[in-house]
Amino acid sequence: MGVRRVGLGAVLSIAFSTLSIQGRAATAPVPSEGDVLINKAQAAYNRGDAPVALELANKAIAAAPSNPQAYWVRGRIYSAQADHTRAIADFDKALQLEPRGAELYHLRGCERFKTSDVTGSLQDFDKFLQLVPSQAPYHWQRGISCYYAGRFEEGRKQFELHQAVNPADVENAGWHFLCVAKLQGVEKARASLIQIKGDKRIPMVEIYELFAGRGKPEQVFDAAKAAGGSKSSDALFYANLYVGLFYEATGNEQRAAQYINNAASFEAPHYMGDVARVHADLLKKRKAK
Repeated sequence: MGVRRVGLGAVLSIAFSTLSIQGRAATAPVPSEGDVLINKAQAAYNRGDAPVALELANKAIAAAPSNPQAYWVRGRIYSAQADHTRAIADFDKALQLEPRGAELYHLRGCERFKTSDVTGSLQDFDKFLQLVPSQAPYHWQRGISCYYAGRFEEGRKQFELHQAVNPADVENAGWHFLCVAKLQGVEKARASLIQIKGDKRIPMVEIYELFAGRGKPEQVFDAAKAAGGSKSSDALFYANLYVGLFYEATGNEQRAAQYINNAASFEAPHYMGDVARVHADLLKKRKAK
């Protein structure tokens, strides 16, 4: 979800510079050394040069330790490197300096989720939406956190809200199904399955049929294997993730763990890859208890 579809990454156009100067004079000052370094770090990050971006961000923080934007930039670099603990620390510092920096709450919420801090992620997502309520329909990440926090009714509502802005996403229907299944059982979940058309990603059609009760896990994997080329690994990742989630919804814990762990083993550098890894981590912790 949100990888190739509508998501917060596409709609969060709030410039941090605007957030960091709220209440100040509108006249732009002459850029300081810190501002110049921040801009250079951001440019390096945008072109994918993480080592240079990180070096420049470190210099920016040394030059302007009270500028929240410097920590925002470095936190995003750490996030891209999957260094979630350091990313959270930088977003913490940025929020200390700019407590109404709305996007920071969203970013920190995502990082907290990736460390399996589901409760912390929801606190941040809710604060983000308190500051920017117009973004509520787009916030599918919050729905996923609701599912893992056991807040299934809120999750159901979140995915129904997201449907209005992202009507062709099988994953959204799938997570809605998962929440309803937890609340009312699989048959009720199938009866209220959100209608989806137009999701051309492989193997989303087969995943939808599986949740609808008209398909089999084998058909999902057959479609994924047939994807071929560079699409094959991504398709197999999604096949494992959603077959695992389907088995969880239908009460087959052993099969669920098998496929979720398979999904978590894929090199999937996006939020749904993080979802698989968090789910596997939670299963491991549950087993240890």
